[in-house]
Amino acid sequence: MDINAKLNEEIAVAAKAKDKIRLSAIRLLKTALHNKEIDLMRPLNESEILQILSAVVKQRKDSIEQFAKGGRNDLVEKEEAELKVVQEFMPAQMSAEEVETVIKKAIAEAGAVSIKDMGKVMKILIPQLTDKADGKTVGEKVKAFLSQ
Repeated sequence: MDINAKLNEEIAVAAKAKDKIRLSAIRLLKTALHNKEIDLMRPLNESEILQILSAVVKQRKDSIEQFAKGGRNDLVEKEEAELKVVQEFMPAQMSAEEVETVIKKAIAEAGAVSIKDMGKVMKILIPQLTDKADGKTVGEKVKAFLSQ
């Protein structure tokens, strides 16, 4: 199903259910996708849609972190609820064990032995894990493996 059709359907469902947070999050996604289509002056392809969804997820996570630092628990809860809605439209994420297995293979493939080789490893991992795992978490795990 086309992402725009799915978003329109979800907007209608959320509006009927009077679910303000879900409605807000879905409208935010629809607007982000629409704005990118306007910028590019063409419909988006699958990878572009996933990039935008990933960017929205990253923004939400950053907002949650900043609001938590500022002691704004009300906004943290709102952002977390919206994040859950946005993640429903993302492809399934890999488990921590699967990510570690891919990281170990990439380290072996790159012949990495120290933290200085992190760039080589990430160059291999990024195409494999884009939209399947959180980039920040992957980077931290690679750093941990290489510093052992």
